[in-house]
Amino acid sequence: MAPALRLEILARSRATGARLGRVTTPHGSFDTPAFMPVGTRGTVKGLTPEQVARTGSQIVLGNTYHLLLRPGPGVVRRLGGLHRFMGWPGPILTDSGGYQAFSMADLNAVDDDGVTFRSIVDGSAVRLTPESATRIQNELGADIIMAFDDCPPADVSERGDPGPVRGAGRRPLPGREHSERLSVANERTVRWLERCRAAHARPDEQALFGIVQGGTDEGARRWSAERVTNIDLPGYAIGGVAVGEPPEDIARVVRFTTPLLPEGKPRYLMGVGYERDILSAVLAGVDMFDCVLPTRNGRNATAFTPGGTLRLRNAAHAEDPSPIQEGCDCGACSPLTLEQGVSGPDEARKGLARDHFSRGYIRHLFMAGEMLGPILVSLHNLRYFQRLMSDIRRTVRDDDWQGFVRRWPQAAAGWTPSPSSPA
Repeated sequence: MAPALRLEILARSRATGARLGRVTTPHGSFDTPAFMPVGTRGTVKGLTPEQVARTGSQIVLGNTYHLLLRPGPGVVRRLGGLHRFMGWPGPILTDSGGYQAFSMADLNAVDDDGVTFRSIVDGSAVRLTPESATRIQNELGADIIMAFDDCPPADVSERGDPGPVRGAGRRPLPGREHSERLSVANERTVRWLERCRAAHARPDEQALFGIVQGGTDEGARRWSAERVTNIDLPGYAIGGVAVGEPPEDIARVVRFTTPLLPEGKPRYLMGVGYERDILSAVLAGVDMFDCVLPTRNGRNATAFTPGGTLRLRNAAHAEDPSPIQEGCDCGACSPLTLEQGVSGPDEARKGLARDHFSRGYIRHLFMAGEMLGPILVSLHNLRYFQRLMSDIRRTVRDDDWQGFVRRWPQAAAGWTPSPSSPA
């Protein structure tokens, strides 16, 4: 029987640690380095599966905790599994719900056996353990499923407490308190991974990934990586970054941890999505990424471009005829010939086309509360990230990192390519 997942390394950069590959799953393949749009509740917010696919996305992500609450894994299974349920025929990855134990810390209690949440739907108690998180993911039917792990908060002993992490309920911890919490999380994550593997009922159809924790402490990262990778699995992830650390700490941890993961299996950096962080991780040898940034920012009128972000609510865009980004081929920036769905004789349809959507029009949509605004900017942002990843893959193959820096100044900010210095 074919394995549930296979990674083929197609090329390696001679100047950096980056690599080009293809991952094959029961629902098709995706090219790496890959960026996965987040479809937390079985949908990438505001976009149809066809629109997501047209951005160049080849794999999407769903979340076990949220799908457990609504509609429930049994409903998804009875309606044909997650692929059919959400209308996405390609590869899907599901997170285990372990991150929600961190991000919803004010709504849960963690112990050595699992996590008890207070439901965000009705306030009822919801219990997740390694066994139940794995069973739920077996029912959902994703191609890649994540082990249930314990994600500790950030260490703030050297820089002061910055307050709650954006979008999360867990405050960073200082000094000794953080060190003790990190040790507990590392040991718990390994024990829980063993329990996830033992509970995994569909190993021939679904690839279980283990998650390396350890915060920003390199000794703790090494400890976790050695024990997690000692458990033979189809792939491994770096978790517990982007939980309050500065970008330089994220880059350092990823550079340190990535070589500790098996060379012949996919390496996944969880929840990191800024262009600079993605590039740094790719240069270290990471293959997979996910983040809510493209669609969350799109819903808030913030567009990504190679030179930086645009805030389209700003009055400066009120009469701007320009597209979000010149040269972008997304559904918002690119002209389109309108043929399908236009009634009337053929003569009436000839040459009927629309121009790009202007910044002025998109600003109007947001100011008027029209749903098309978030849709258009989300489409652009997803396409932006997929164009970035496509260019990264091309650059890995030809090693033209100088050209990449010129084309993507925002992604390469602060980095000067050098044959002797990969990151």
